[in-house]
Amino acid sequence: MDKHRVAAALEEVATLLELTGANPFRVRAFTNAARSLDGFDADFETFVTEGRLAEIPGIGKGIASDITELATTGRLEILETLKTTVPIGLLDVIRVPGLGPKKVRALWEKLAITDLDGLEAAAKEGRLRELEGFGAKTEEKILAGVARLRKDAGRVLWPKAERLATLFADTLRSRPDVHRIEIAGSLRRRLETVHDVDLLAAVEESDRDAVMDAFVGNPLVRETLARGVTKSSIVTHDGVQIDLRAVAPPEFPFALHHFTGSKEHNTKLRGRAKSLGLKMSEWGIFRGDTPCEAEDEAGVFALLGLSYIPPELREDAGEIEAAEEGALPVLLEPDDVRGALHMHTTASDGRASLIEMVDAARARGLAWIGISDHSPAAFYANGLDATRLDAQRREIETLRATRPDIAILHGTESDILDDGRLDFDDDVLATLDFVVASVHSRFGLSLDAMTERVLTAIRHPAVAILGHPTGRLLLEREPFALDVDRVLEEAARLGVAIELNANPHRLDLDWRHLRRATSLGVTISIGPDAHEVAGLDDLAIGVGIARKGWLEPAHVLNCRSAEEVLSFCRRRRENWSPVAGARSRYGAEGVRLA
Repeated sequence: MDKHRVAAALEEVATLLELTGANPFRVRAFTNAARSLDGFDADFETFVTEGRLAEIPGIGKGIASDITELATTGRLEILETLKTTVPIGLLDVIRVPGLGPKKVRALWEKLAITDLDGLEAAAKEGRLRELEGFGAKTEEKILAGVARLRKDAGRVLWPKAERLATLFADTLRSRPDVHRIEIAGSLRRRLETVHDVDLLAAVEESDRDAVMDAFVGNPLVRETLARGVTKSSIVTHDGVQIDLRAVAPPEFPFALHHFTGSKEHNTKLRGRAKSLGLKMSEWGIFRGDTPCEAEDEAGVFALLGLSYIPPELREDAGEIEAAEEGALPVLLEPDDVRGALHMHTTASDGRASLIEMVDAARARGLAWIGISDHSPAAFYANGLDATRLDAQRREIETLRATRPDIAILHGTESDILDDGRLDFDDDVLATLDFVVASVHSRFGLSLDAMTERVLTAIRHPAVAILGHPTGRLLLEREPFALDVDRVLEEAARLGVAIELNANPHRLDLDWRHLRRATSLGVTISIGPDAHEVAGLDDLAIGVGIARKGWLEPAHVLNCRSAEEVLSFCRRRRENWSPVAGARSRYGAEGVRLA
């Protein structure tokens, strides 16, 4: 059992305890333990085996015992007991935006609502407004939230799907009767959420029974949906469906292409094959009845007169035409990334100290990083005021002397206030190496109001990067209303970078907007938004999404040297005269507004 699954179980315990009205300190203990475990950077199995879990900050002896029980037996007594006490459907109800544990408990105790169906019916009938804290608008929001949850039912974030896919694939790859095995489907194409996982294996016909037995017999399997010789489907304990297909080794390159998709990409390629006098299917490319040979996917594309198209691009978005013309982008690679801006420490709501974050970045081979803790308006995240920000600046200056192998930039993630002003006075902003400006509140503004709010913010000369531009949380919160095109055009005019927030819950800016951004000349900053050491690893997820958006190294701020990044972040300040004690707003022509 991996640490992520254990952490998810601890989070579930915390939620169920809160729904029962348990002691808040006990609830917080399980929540903190889950977060600590998710961000734990050492070998989890070793700490379990050696009985060292209580050494991990945030994990006490009692919860260490619970983790050991779950990791070694697959069961957790407290969780199983809670599931008999609390209707399990409430775990879906609590996912509806705006419904915290207290409100869900009230719905359960006073209206006997125990699942989404009951919640939806009560909202439609106007019964929720009978409760304190609920009204007609609340009912409307709840109905919208339920509809979104139903639309996203069964979908999981990319990292969770990739982690499970890798566990299954690695187990099967170690078998001598499996020639090759690869992840396929939307997961291979790097879609930010996936409904299920596709695995494809090259296996001789005589060995397929044994391979399928191994697949459905994996201890991570909760339920077997279908067990065949060429295809089997299972559901993991995490509720993720995984399909395994087995094909003959010569068919593998063709099947890998087909089962990677997308459907639209495949349809267009079959049309191209037909125009060349060929027939294309998941099993191969045929000239008449004679099968063509290909060692790999590059060979499949070559048979069609095309250069190799990376999986991320296969969405019928012009990639086939670009391959025909030899005009495919040279996509960003993980090794192109030299550093990253946007990360938090324990000074605000991070779970690692400044030194821990810096040393973790060094261990990952980064040449520079940018620390950007929250600003005062983010009181819920312990945002820094000007005094604490200055103390952090001095701490960074001291640390630079002891870590000469990494450049440490000092910045802030400044809240964009309601009118577009930034959450620090101008003279404070002028002391920083960079400013990430982000919206963290008032998500319900109209399209025009929110767009003007964001435009006003990025016109401030101190702003280098617009953070998580649309505010979305995947599978949780829709993007707020924003005219993305207008913001991209203004960012291009001003020379402001747009963030591709690499946190897997955000992945914002959406990859569908990235090509438009780079066509305008907008620089993209892949920000890990790391709140713990492990969050730095989200950079790799951001690179995958950047590739899906056709990004090359020249498009990405992270691929530049520390000196080049500093120059980029400071160049708009050259003719700026910050006003002490003022929080300025700027118009479209860069004129300071009252």
